[in-house]
Amino acid sequence: MILRTVTSFSLRGGLFRATASCSRFYSSATNIRNTVYALSSGHGRCGVAVIRVSGPSCSDTVQLVCRRQGLPAPRHAALRRLFDPVTGEVIDKGLVLWFPGPGSFTGEDCAEFHVHGGTAVVAAMLDALGRLPGLRPAEPGDFTRRAFLNGKMGLTEVEGLGDLIHADTAAQRQQAVRQMEGDLGQMYGQWRSRMLKCLASVEAYIDFSEDENIEEDTVVRATEEVERLGQEVEHHLSDNRRGERLRDGVHVVIVGEPNVGKSSLLNALCQRPAAIVSPLAGTTRDIVETGINLAGYPVLLSDTAGLREAGDVVEKEGVRRALDRASKADLRVLVLDSPSVLQSKLPQITWVDFLLDHMRNLGLTTAESSCSDVMSAAACGANTVSTASSVRTMMSSGHDDGGFLDSSALRSAADTLDNVIVVLNKCDLLEEEEGCVFPCAKDLGVTVCSVSCTTSQGLDAFVATLADHVKQLCGDPLCGTPSLTQARHRSHLTQCLHHLRTFMQQVANDDLVLAAEALRRAMRELGHVTGAVSVEDVLDVVFKDFCIGK
Repeated sequence: MILRTVTSFSLRGGLFRATASCSRFYSSATNIRNTVYALSSGHGRCGVAVIRVSGPSCSDTVQLVCRRQGLPAPRHAALRRLFDPVTGEVIDKGLVLWFPGPGSFTGEDCAEFHVHGGTAVVAAMLDALGRLPGLRPAEPGDFTRRAFLNGKMGLTEVEGLGDLIHADTAAQRQQAVRQMEGDLGQMYGQWRSRMLKCLASVEAYIDFSEDENIEEDTVVRATEEVERLGQEVEHHLSDNRRGERLRDGVHVVIVGEPNVGKSSLLNALCQRPAAIVSPLAGTTRDIVETGINLAGYPVLLSDTAGLREAGDVVEKEGVRRALDRASKADLRVLVLDSPSVLQSKLPQITWVDFLLDHMRNLGLTTAESSCSDVMSAAACGANTVSTASSVRTMMSSGHDDGGFLDSSALRSAADTLDNVIVVLNKCDLLEEEEGCVFPCAKDLGVTVCSVSCTTSQGLDAFVATLADHVKQLCGDPLCGTPSLTQARHRSHLTQCLHHLRTFMQQVANDDLVLAAEALRRAMRELGHVTGAVSVEDVLDVVFKDFCIGK
């Protein structure tokens, strides 16, 4: 009887009617007009599991599983017995929700079965749905992709939803929610609308410039607007990768000589024995990475091999990897052994000289030795201004101390001290009067923290300092204009800015035809970000990290 019901249902044409053609594809092999299903809640035993179904056959699927008890009221939960349409066996008793299109998440008919979260119940429901003709299991991001193709979400909103699913910290969640709500897409959409108006003005002038109806300053106004747009895009790009850092995590690398306490500091920060701690020099040979949530911001910590002249091939490779990771890190924590520093530092050498010489000896900088003198002078004259900032000021003003220091050395020294935190470890081994000898941040021009990984002295202050640096690198996701969050966005916006500049050049050359083409290309690049143009090649990249059932 059940089999006859299924057959008659399929012959009715409403549910499982084959379609000879489709209007849109989400990939080369799969038609979005098929009905898909998937477990949308987490896998494993749980209290309630949610199974989602979406597509043109959704309403008939609900009636089959519920034995024609009628569709529930839209967006209202109904308690129903759920049956296997083929065997007639009762699977479970749960809630059924019906979301008719286009007022659903996907923009098409959609339903949810809220069943008990036992493994056997979920497997039985999925098996029952899989045996119905015309239904197929959903692929990663299938439901969200349908929402995009049906105009329910923009591409940047889709990416924001993906980031929200993968958010591990509060700041990541705040940034993802803001993007998912459309802040970034609205800004890009406004830019594209303004470009479209400029393009219409230029093309109208090209076609009807001889008519009296076209004002003479039409191109001038369009050019001024394009110039403003270029400035806004350029400002948006010059965000120091704050949004990308927040999305992917701030890379913090711990560097220093062997046995200064790098691994102990890593373990103290992540509050677990992530790295092996040993009195033997060269214990850490490879990069040891661990992710932590620091004041709501994601941080990827890297412990590295001790920097020294390695004695074997394995340690040499570890040192090479440590230097490579330090050069690419967003923030470097330079760990020093307080008693050794106190013994090795000569009285006639300033602390800035000592720091730069030490970093150069470790291979963390290639600046000439004469840099330290100028850096020291810059720090002494600046007090609360950072040493790196002082050097950049000298570079911008053209000051070179009488030709004694070239700009490349200045630039190298400034880059060396940018985003560096100096940690003086083992302060518990010093006498009280010895600890007073070490400089403070104001004197040195970079952040200095005295800690003891053994007694935890100063660790709270160091964690607060590290959190402040991380916040500065990521910015506040709730303030100002929304930040770039994807390398894909940056690539297309960079090309967009290039075409806007080309437009300005072509207008200056009185070639409005090429100028209009440059503006069209700028709009196309912006459309690739928002999904306003055909972006089939981009969609696979966007949805590759989505989970099944979303």
